[in-house]
Amino acid sequence: MLSTPNPGAETIPHTAPRHARIASIDSLRGLVILLMLVDHTREFFFRHVPVSDPMDVEATTPELFFTRLSAHLCAPIFVLLTGVGAWLYAAPRGGARAASDFLWKRGLFLVVLELTVVSFAWSFELLPDRFFLQVIWAIGLSMLALAALVHLPRRALIAVGLALVLGHNLLDGVQVAPGGPGHVIWAVLHERTLLPLPWGGDVRTSYPLLPWIGVIALGYAIGPWFARSVEPRWRLRALVATGAVALAGFVLLRAINGYGDPTAWQVGSDGLQSAMGFLNVTKYPPSADFLLLTLGVGAWLLAALEKLPARPVALLAVYGSAPLFFYLLHLYLLHAINRIAALATGAEGLATLPGVASLWLMAAAVAVPCWFACRWFGAVKRASGAWWMRYL
Repeated sequence: MLSTPNPGAETIPHTAPRHARIASIDSLRGLVILLMLVDHTREFFFRHVPVSDPMDVEATTPELFFTRLSAHLCAPIFVLLTGVGAWLYAAPRGGARAASDFLWKRGLFLVVLELTVVSFAWSFELLPDRFFLQVIWAIGLSMLALAALVHLPRRALIAVGLALVLGHNLLDGVQVAPGGPGHVIWAVLHERTLLPLPWGGDVRTSYPLLPWIGVIALGYAIGPWFARSVEPRWRLRALVATGAVALAGFVLLRAINGYGDPTAWQVGSDGLQSAMGFLNVTKYPPSADFLLLTLGVGAWLLAALEKLPARPVALLAVYGSAPLFFYLLHLYLLHAINRIAALATGAEGLATLPGVASLWLMAAAVAVPCWFACRWFGAVKRASGAWWMRYL
């Protein structure tokens, strides 16, 4: 399934378009961007709810559970498409060497962005007590890793990607004591924990890196599926088959309940609670079950978007053609709206919304001006000849 129509070829043909964007890829980014917007609306406006984890089957409501579950698609699909995008960028520009040069520069840029502009968007503090190393950080470091991995033969790259995605849970039992040699490195790679900072604050390694490197490597490996020389019907069959195998693997591992996720699921008090338990897979770091589920659904969504009418695909693609711009814009908008609402209502701390439905309505309201802003920025970016615009 990870082969191209010419599976015996080891070299990747330079057939991807130099400037044209692929609508289905941008529309899939746009779709998960909107799901991310709903989840971040929850982060800002729903902290009053006495549920520490919206995926906690015993404590949460079904509507909150499935709202959070839908957002699980965001990071895996973003990281996978980052790998695909790296191949599409590099193929007409010299292949692996061009990819490596672009990846390490943009990767460093994203790491710095996470620690500065993104961090400030969440806290509105220049030096918060706690930094969160989240998805932009993970994408940036994954790009740095991919900058080295792209020089491997494609089959070796696929093997590395599958080994990290499916096998990293074998390392769950590895522990490195805080303060001991290698603890910081291990925390960045595979352990979600808090690390002290010299000035008294701390940093949370929210997105341990190893499995994300596997995802971005697989994304780069399937990049040739989107070359202009590939028959669209072949690509559609490949996406459907890949999604089916991933989801079958998820169901099998989850049913066995012995490997694939650190937390075993249990039969609930009714069918709905049992289904919620079955779907409650670990995101930090993303377990093999988590990645099989989300990437399998992602492959099917991408296949579906290739068959949808042009109009809805084009509407979603506006968001997906400017993903980093949208990411920064929506965080600052949500935080500013919350602060203004708190001042207007006299609320202490952050303003709140009364229910899950209101979260979706608030997200929809914010999505509208973001669409026009993304359309404007996309036009500016396409018209610009500045080299630095490629990094935004």
